[in-house]
Amino acid sequence: MTHHVAVIGSALSGNKGASAMLESAVQTLGDRLGDVRFTLFSMYPDEDRAQNPYENLQIVPASPKQLGVTINLLGLLYRILPPLRPLLRSRSKAIRALTDASVLLDQGGITFTDGREKFLLYNVASILPAMFVKTPVFKCAQAVGPFRNPVNRAASKTFLPRVRTLVTRGRITHDYAEGLGLTNLVAGADYAFSLDLSGTEESEVAQWFDLGFFDGPDVVGVSPSVVLRKKVDGRGDDYVAQVVAFIDGLVAEGRRVLLVPHSVRTGTDKTHNNDLPLCTEIHDRLASREGVLFLDRELTSQQLRYLIGRCDLFVASRFHAMVSSLAMAVPTLVIGWSHKYKEVLEMFELEDWAFGHDKLSDTYLQERFEALADARDDVKRRLDAHLPEVRRRSLAQADLIADLVRERD
Repeated sequence: MTHHVAVIGSALSGNKGASAMLESAVQTLGDRLGDVRFTLFSMYPDEDRAQNPYENLQIVPASPKQLGVTINLLGLLYRILPPLRPLLRSRSKAIRALTDASVLLDQGGITFTDGREKFLLYNVASILPAMFVKTPVFKCAQAVGPFRNPVNRAASKTFLPRVRTLVTRGRITHDYAEGLGLTNLVAGADYAFSLDLSGTEESEVAQWFDLGFFDGPDVVGVSPSVVLRKKVDGRGDDYVAQVVAFIDGLVAEGRRVLLVPHSVRTGTDKTHNNDLPLCTEIHDRLASREGVLFLDRELTSQQLRYLIGRCDLFVASRFHAMVSSLAMAVPTLVIGWSHKYKEVLEMFELEDWAFGHDKLSDTYLQERFEALADARDDVKRRLDAHLPEVRRRSLAQADLIADLVRERD
């Protein structure tokens, strides 16, 4: 029997955290269900098709406009005009995919949260068509809340109770969701912790980069973020200058630096879901590029995880760069902008190694990094101790999804 699963909120191109979540679902559900076909509702369909290695993964265009207007309107027509249903299924790949699917996986990393009201319509539009056609929505591990903003609170109280299951990505999200009165909750861990490497990553990346770079002095991975840049520059500081000064300091001390754009869109200078222009600017402004390996191309989520795992220490601002470094047991310092970073680090008893962008300065960053370097043995011990349980919590959602699919088919 062939099972069908629809997915939204993730991608193969661009944000490699989204890719890691999608590929984790493909891997884990394939293991559990056998013959399973996936349909990805894609914001960047051409780019995703170009990078799609999976024969059982279909890409359906779903730009914000297509999703918010066309797909939602067709879903509504399907709901209220039953005689049109055969026509809608035959003419619309999106409606056919949703009605064929046993479940829609919403893999948005952070949804229905105060301060991100401009994304609220997209958060709703992502799940409403499935609700129209009565396909259950399973929100994979993600951050939601807080819900103090009246608009966000109203939308959350309207739509989140109608989701079949909401997997919370950490304690803070779970507390917010329980405070909203939600009962459809499962405490989990980010799906990307389930991502397995194929074993071919070393030979793949060796065609572009000299892996002898990792032999010798400490290698420190640095993953900047355009999201963080906007927040830091918005308060009048210079984010690029701060990162450049940090890397220059590491190199001057005899360390090596792996500069990691963890969200890359090939062939465009647009910065949405694209840290490559930012990292290029940082690399160009370094006092010396000796001792710095710049990942100047789009890699897969597995290739990035392999390279991050070769680091001795890591400094992350991209959320899923942090997930990959934790998954590879690399001691990590995090500069973040929401509760989503801290609640994951709490699972490892490492929440003290995160600080907000509001505290970022040359001096504070250097102080916290040196403290991490001094504490690396203790941090590594905690990572090794907690990783099995975090991975178990991540994999548990695959079991829940597989059970739901079997129940529906």
